[in-house]
Amino acid sequence: MNGSAVSNHAGFVTRAIAYLIDAVLVAAGAIGTALATVLVASAVGGPARDVADRAVPVVLAVLPAVLAAYNWFFWGLAGRTPGMALLGVRVVTVGGGRVSWLASLVRAVVLAYFPIGALWSVVDRRGQALHDKLARTMVVAATRPRAVATDQPGRLSTAVAPVRQPQPS
Repeated sequence: MNGSAVSNHAGFVTRAIAYLIDAVLVAAGAIGTALATVLVASAVGGPARDVADRAVPVVLAVLPAVLAAYNWFFWGLAGRTPGMALLGVRVVTVGGGRVSWLASLVRAVVLAYFPIGALWSVVDRRGQALHDKLARTMVVAATRPRAVATDQPGRLSTAVAPVRQPQPS
């Protein structure tokens, strides 16, 4: 990414919707795991049911850690989570580069355990939340090269097409 992409920060609503999509995915996985545990324990019966009764609250208690691991994995691997990909945003360093695994971890842990810090992005001029400030990252609109026509019929190039500015009338 270049420096011009850094000024293209994502808005709070886009970030919040992406976070909710990811939180729902993680919660669905955790709830599915808890229900499967209870279902298997009910079928087995006896001591297994007691273990399941104790395990379900533990699964739900570690939900922030699971959300942190989910975010850390996707931010470190691709710079965005599935929710962010759906909304066309990604995490980059403040210089516009790829985010490191360590920065992804800091960002993920702070967001998972202190989600109210995300509100700082509403008042920050660069749209950075608390977890962005600590990890030196920001969320920007993802840019993709657009295909442009070449001089060969039926072939497209992956070069970045020039952006045409509207002409004053």
